[in-house]
Amino acid sequence: MSDIRVKICGLRDRAAVEAAARAGAAYVGFVFFPRSPRSVDLAQAAELAAGVPVGMARVALTVDAEDAALEALVETVPLDMLQLHGNEPPDRVARLRARFGLPVMKAVGVADEADLPALQEYARVADQVLVDAKAPKGAVLPGGNGLSFDWRMIAGRRWPVPWMLAGGLTPENVAEAIRLTGARQVDVSSGVESAPGVKDAVRMARFVKAAG
Repeated sequence: MSDIRVKICGLRDRAAVEAAARAGAAYVGFVFFPRSPRSVDLAQAAELAAGVPVGMARVALTVDAEDAALEALVETVPLDMLQLHGNEPPDRVARLRARFGLPVMKAVGVADEADLPALQEYARVADQVLVDAKAPKGAVLPGGNGLSFDWRMIAGRRWPVPWMLAGGLTPENVAEAIRLTGARQVDVSSGVESAPGVKDAVRMARFVKAAG
């Protein structure tokens, strides 16, 4: 397995989970956001998560979810981490981390230098931060849009918790993204798909190999 930890997000079927495992991904992500083409329901996710090989972290991506929805999610799906991908303020991140007893990764959208201080703020309350490309104004999805940001903005920057690079990564550009940012963890979704929500086993394998 690569010494760069790869998260493949937006898995919707057993074949994709198995392909991610064969590729050597360290994390698999399940999306709980109905407007996303990658969204799964609780029953689907519970079945998929139960089949994830030991050693791969199972991550649930939610967007400004209410407490009741999160409660049902945690009770139904075996998980290793929550990923908060909405506008959750730092105090809510801290509360959810304490309430559910699961590590929390907070996604922070970056478009320019003004967005960087938020990473430090969230790093104080989350277990990990996901440095993602900021969604365009009016976008339906908060992530998974296939967009990147100027990776040079975070070159050499470090935060007090582990961090993961996301946003527009593909098998073709992930090595350069790692070189420019020093990332030790990377997250991919649309970059390893043949169509929205349809993961491509060959692209997943190429991505993990290129990241390594």
